[in-house]
Amino acid sequence: MELHLFGAATPTGEALRHQASGADPAWPLHVYSRQANGQSGSTGITHPADFSNPRAFRPAGEPGAPAIWISFGPIWLLAPFLDQLARGQPQRLAGLRGLIACSSSSAITKRFAANRFDRELVARLSGAEDQLLATCHRLQVPCRILQPTLIYGQVGPYQDRNLSRLLQLMRRLPCLPLPAETGLRQPIHASQLAAVALHLTRQLLGPGWDAALPERIPLGGDVELSYRAMLQALQQAQPPADPARRCRLLPIPNPLVFLLAAPLLLRSPKAYEAVLRMGADLAGFMPSHQLLAEPPQPFPLCEPVAP
Repeated sequence: MELHLFGAATPTGEALRHQASGADPAWPLHVYSRQANGQSGSTGITHPADFSNPRAFRPAGEPGAPAIWISFGPIWLLAPFLDQLARGQPQRLAGLRGLIACSSSSAITKRFAANRFDRELVARLSGAEDQLLATCHRLQVPCRILQPTLIYGQVGPYQDRNLSRLLQLMRRLPCLPLPAETGLRQPIHASQLAAVALHLTRQLLGPGWDAALPERIPLGGDVELSYRAMLQALQQAQPPADPARRCRLLPIPNPLVFLLAAPLLLRSPKAYEAVLRMGADLAGFMPSHQLLAEPPQPFPLCEPVAP
């Protein structure tokens, strides 16, 4: 069995590369990225794969060999890519035995957004998930779509665009105003997300595959905590000399925060709604340790969050 990893130039893709290289059994791993340069690294050669150009795609490895695809690339590009391959070049999918793809919990949490940007994002994610599942059903290939919430962490040269930005903001500011009452979050480290994808791969290859597991899996980390507590935990996890530890989290009554942010409605409705979401609970997803059948992991994990 061969593994084909798409979206390698991401923190989760990099984490899966390292985890798969030490897996037992060790499967041949073929890594793809739009930024592929043909250079051989610690985990082998990175092959080119442009989701916008399926005709140019040439699967690596033994032609027709049994294979599992794992993708951390944009699902709205993966879905039409797979569909066009299935319709126009089915021979290149002859060995496909299963697919694990990464979407986003935004398909759930932003369904009732008031701004056009988020509504279009939900439509793009949900439409891609539907198309991907329809193609896999047509190919009679099992598929699982992970919908992770708030991915964080730095793995190798790659870092997230969520908590790392908040951490960098706290390093620049003496204080950070926050709503006094903030909602729950369930951040998941990139290495946890990679471990879940690899675990599902092992299940798919063995007798442990759970056919009752839903095709779409809303996924979070193992700790639920308030937005404010999440930032405090990030601060305390930094070295003593890190300037982020000196940033004061300033609680402001929620109505006042929303009133002060009101001008954003004219300039950026998306940014205003992001302020509103600070007070919303965006948690309650399946914790990663439940799928992995392992003890819960703390937040944040020991791995770096951002340089």
